[in-house]
Amino acid sequence: MNDMDSFEWLLCPVCNSKTRIKLRLDTELKNFPLFCPKCKQETLISVEKFKILVITEPDAQTQSR
Repeated sequence: MNDMDSFEWLLCPVCNSKTRIKLRLDTELKNFPLFCPKCKQETLISVEKFKILVITEPDAQTQSR
């Protein structure tokens, strides 16, 4: 088995359960909207070499006129 055959399941950063996404060592995701079927949350993530980074966006502010 070589390095390209190995994979890991992408885990939800909220509830830590398995999602439907498999990651290989050479998988790179940028600003990926990950949906968890268990907790029904959508989280924006980036992935590089099995390292998962959760991207937090500032809440939208209402414009005052």
